Amino acid sequence: MSIKQITSLTNQTIKDIRALHMRKEREATKQFLAEGLKIIIDALDQGIAPQILIYGKDADHHPLLQRAIDETLKARGQVLEVTRDILEKISRKENPQMVLAVFAQRIRRLSEIDPDSHEVWVALEQVRDPGNLGTIIRTADAAAIGGVILIGDCVDPFSVETVRATMGSIFALPIVKCTREEFIADRGRWRGSVVGTLLTAKHDHRSAPYKRPTLLLMGTEQSGLTPDIANTCDLHVKIPMRGRADSLNLSVATGIMIYAACGL
Repeated sequence: MSIKQITSLTNQTIKDIRALHMRKEREATKQFLAEGLKIIIDALDQGIAPQILIYGKDADHHPLLQRAIDETLKARGQVLEVTRDILEKISRKENPQMVLAVFAQRIRRLSEIDPDSHEVWVALEQVRDPGNLGTIIRTADAAAIGGVILIGDCVDPFSVETVRATMGSIFALPIVKCTREEFIADRGRWRGSVVGTLLTAKHDHRSAPYKRPTLLLMGTEQSGLTPDIANTCDLHVKIPMRGRADSLNLSVATGIMIYAACGL
């Protein structure tokens, strides 16, 4: 296979790539769009090659770009050299990244993960903000926990905004999606602590008796966990609030809990 040059904004492949900004298209194709050479190299470092690599004809031919081209072609992916107008069209930005890529989604089921394979996992119920989710995935990667479980109607982990916020960590750990019913049915496999945050909890998050494997459950900033999911917890903890604010940003609170549960 060789590099293909594209100059037409009406090219069907370009249209298909642009469509990945829509969730329904991502779900239909099981693909997603990632922006920037760094995140693409992060994927390659994890052994994951793009299905399609797109770069601008005016891009600086850095050795890392050549690596991305070579490894994409080796994996029998497409490599497209395009104009700046096409890059702007794909990225929906006037100052686009000069390198973009299309990857296959990797979603796990609850039954495919082993709770005992890691000491700590995190589950998020109804997380709606892509920046929060991306930051949590990045934090989970930094702490080397087992993975991130998404319960119920959550923001798409493969939206451009979420992927950007992960800074490459989207490729580093399992992302699991499930319904509330599936999570409750699977609860029995978690033989350690299932931990939720609660303002009236007696245990401080720093000194709580975490048992391994620990599953952290985090809900929305507005209403927390739903009653059905909260009832699956066997341990409630609280993060002290000393100032006037009575709540924390979800990604900040989750990061605090992850590091406390890991003992870091």
